[in-house]
Amino acid sequence: MDRTHCALQIYHGAPKLDISKKANQMQYVIDYLDDLKRTLSGLDPDAIGRAVSWLKEARDNDQMIYVCGNGGSASIASQMIVDLVKGASYGKPVRFKAIGLVDSISTITAYANDVNYDCVFLEQLRNYARCGDILIAISGSGNSKNVLQAVEYANSIGCKTIALTRGGGGMLKNKALLTLAVPDTHMGRLEDCFFIMTHVIAYAFMEKADHSKSKDDLS
Repeated sequence: MDRTHCALQIYHGAPKLDISKKANQMQYVIDYLDDLKRTLSGLDPDAIGRAVSWLKEARDNDQMIYVCGNGGSASIASQMIVDLVKGASYGKPVRFKAIGLVDSISTITAYANDVNYDCVFLEQLRNYARCGDILIAISGSGNSKNVLQAVEYANSIGCKTIALTRGGGGMLKNKALLTLAVPDTHMGRLEDCFFIMTHVIAYAFMEKADHSKSKDDLS
């Protein structure tokens, strides 16, 4: 099997059905949803809960949260920023401070054009990040160089790092301090689960009755 075909299987999965036939179209939908249910059942609630605790601590201590990723993971990163900065902050007595490292296209293209693409997240962190901040890094492959460099730098200055990535293969899961691993290699289901996990984290602060600071929280 050639390298291109292997890569396509990682991103799209092995072909299952000829969907030119109507019956196969319905069966494909059923199979996809069944596969997604199995993948979701393999997520780690304890790890996701720990991420919620880390974000609450960062919010209450006035620390920054940064999120990065490429492609579909970049879109998920941007949506998470919206959920934190607006949904989990508007009308609340304590608000999140969060930046999407994927959102300044001018900054990203300046570094990509003048230096290299591998540094586009790292160099932004050099401007902003402080000890105790949080970096959330999203990568389906777990091997995106710009994401890995950002995590390595964040670790080196005392940030907390959270990875959303696939469970098998990839270097990211071993570099982050906390990994929210998805037990799959199919890019569609990986991104489905990344989105769901970011929503679980953000909605913990939207739907709970009280997430304001208290003496008990800080003890």
